Amino acid sequence: MFEQNLAVISDYQLIKSEFSIKNSRIDTLAFDPENNAFVIIEYKRSQNFSVVDQGISYLNLMLENKGEFIVEYYESGLPKLKRDEFDWSQSKVIFVSPAFTDFQNQAANFKDLPIELWEIHQFEKGIVSVIPLKKSKSAPSFKQIKTAQNVDLEKVVDEIKAYSEQDHLDNKSDEIYELYEQFQEAILRLDAELEPKALKHYIAFKKGKKNLAYIKIQHNSLKIFINLKKGTLNDPKNITEDVSEKGHHGTGDYQIIVKDSRDVEYIMSLIKQTI
Repeated sequence: MFEQNLAVISDYQLIKSEFSIKNSRIDTLAFDPENNAFVIIEYKRSQNFSVVDQGISYLNLMLENKGEFIVEYYESGLPKLKRDEFDWSQSKVIFVSPAFTDFQNQAANFKDLPIELWEIHQFEKGIVSVIPLKKSKSAPSFKQIKTAQNVDLEKVVDEIKAYSEQDHLDNKSDEIYELYEQFQEAILRLDAELEPKALKHYIAFKKGKKNLAYIKIQHNSLKIFINLKKGTLNDPKNITEDVSEKGHHGTGDYQIIVKDSRDVEYIMSLIKQTI
């Protein structure tokens, strides 16, 4: 059921069910087209397993056998990519289970650990809910558990990185930090279901699986992308730039370069058109 509805549940694309490699079997091998990265999905009924140990083992298996993962991607019929277009640093493991213990939640509660826990519940009349568990805002870095004795963990730490908002704000001026906070708070006020998600090149603001806007934090400004197709945005002040013909990360054909908060309310009226 999860695989058949993968496009409804997530933005991921199915590559293969029960992908076997090196005496191991991955329940679901998927692909994240936004990050050009592989996603390993494992289903668990038992609560007696270590999310960190198993997750790191899967990721290390992938990093040691990149060629076989790429071949499997090519054979799946998904859009062709060059070998250097795959971003291994954005790979992740998702565990799907009816419940996780407090210990499992705590073990996975590192802000940059590329392991996610998703709870799945089935109700009457065929209703199913899938809830990705959020990590706490004060979650530490999993690099703090890096040890020379754990070779698999060393390899994963060196090559794979899960990003946070703070990663994009590091080494930025106080003015840019404050400007981002103003726009972040304003965007989140547009809808109670909106939440920021830090990716490698930008911070996306998502409602469910839909990205409404993106912010790329620069040293002297914010680049805000509005996720609407060319010709669909009502912008009477004409402050947006059409970037439909320009290469850029993320989706959306409208860009605004912001250096202060003077137009914050007007910009929110533009972003609100995506809801």
